[in-house]
Amino acid sequence: MFSSDIWHHLLVGFCLMLVLEGIIPFLYPHRWRRMVEQLSLIDDRTLRFLGLVSMLTGVLLLYIVN
Repeated sequence: MFSSDIWHHLLVGFCLMLVLEGIIPFLYPHRWRRMVEQLSLIDDRTLRFLGLVSMLTGVLLLYIVN
């Protein structure tokens, strides 16, 4: 089972992700809105591929860091 320490680390990671995700819309709301509009034009297959690449990059970076 997960210990409370692991849950703490997961919550800290989630909070940091929210901070990082909020930087661009906070600093550049117009650019962020344009980017979201452009993302809505991309087909599902390409978005899934980008999501997979992002997840694999995250896993690789976690492996390197740890």
